[in-house]
Amino acid sequence: MQQKNEKNYIVLYSTEKVDRQSLHDLKSSTPAFKATNKELLKSKFDITVESIDNQNEHEILKGNRNVIALAPAIPLKLIKPNQVKSRSAEISEGNLWNIDALGLALTPYTGKGIKMAILDTGIDKTHPAFDGLIIVEKDFTGEGNGDTHGHGTHCAGVAFGRDVNGKRIGVAKGVEEVLIGKVLGQHGGGSDILVDAINWAVKGGAHIISMSLGIDFPGYVAELENDGMQTEAAVSYALEGYRKNILLFERLASLIRTQSINKSIQPVLILGAAGNESSRPAYKIAVSPPAISDGIVSVGALGKKGEDLYVAEFSNTGVSLSAPGIDILSAKIGGGLISMDGTSMATPHVAGVAALWAEKLISKRQFNFNNLLAHLTASCSDTKLAKEHPEDFGSGVIQAPSK
Repeated sequence: MQQKNEKNYIVLYSTEKVDRQSLHDLKSSTPAFKATNKELLKSKFDITVESIDNQNEHEILKGNRNVIALAPAIPLKLIKPNQVKSRSAEISEGNLWNIDALGLALTPYTGKGIKMAILDTGIDKTHPAFDGLIIVEKDFTGEGNGDTHGHGTHCAGVAFGRDVNGKRIGVAKGVEEVLIGKVLGQHGGGSDILVDAINWAVKGGAHIISMSLGIDFPGYVAELENDGMQTEAAVSYALEGYRKNILLFERLASLIRTQSINKSIQPVLILGAAGNESSRPAYKIAVSPPAISDGIVSVGALGKKGEDLYVAEFSNTGVSLSAPGIDILSAKIGGGLISMDGTSMATPHVAGVAALWAEKLISKRQFNFNNLLAHLTASCSDTKLAKEHPEDFGSGVIQAPSK
């Protein structure tokens, strides 16, 4: 039974005793780095959720070098679409604007041979957009597989959906097998669930992990207040938990990259929606966790006006790169199509384009994490974003690979 001073903590373990600081230096993959970090490069990780007295947290970290990170499990929330519009059968002729914006008509790649994971509200796998796909589902919420919200189904349709009534909605239509982790239920989720799901996706062979969710800071404060904390103390404790979760996701991403460098797992690219809390021109909010964590590619949302692109008024600032996120038509639970706005919609576009780049790199025997991220970033274009500030769109709008 959990004691009053005990809370659920996510504990990230390494099989080897390593210097935690070395995880911050992982961007260097030179021979000299590898020679001096043999323990780090051969390490594997495990994740547990344990009831820990928060007074003993420092002692656990100090006394056990196998513990890479320790953070309280805090609530997660859906990054809700800024706008949802039902769409009738009268859809305009030609390609959708977001499909054209990525240069998909010019690429020979489809994502064939690449495995994607969507960690969201689940999927309506009976939708025609997912016909012929091998869909591996896992429910982390206790509510059962499937999607009662529609957010996860929409994101999946953008990333790898097949054509619906002759209309292309998906980016990587050649992907054959996908992992669908249901991490958000009717009452949200938790960072412990998400870490577990990322681990599951990596072990399941995912090359690309797409997440359109964020840490629920107000919800965590309310939870602490309900446990009897005064508001000031609850806010302070929640801020510390917020910081520790950012660090935990950073170290988890570093360990995954370590395993990839050591070729004990496949290269894995983790993507996160930047969040929809901004309200331009009144104010802009920075990228929200977990997307803000180093090692996770944060994605902003763009819209189209005339021949130009613009940063969505709600899209958080400080992103890595951007993709279409306004009036995005995709799969609707129960059948048909629906339009949504949000950085949630932008993120699976990046997942799809990353799958195309991964397929190209594999064909040239150049596939590794560094090459994938470098090519994805270098593909970005800002020529149609001349009126926008670079910190709002990052490297620019992603582009599909040419031959």
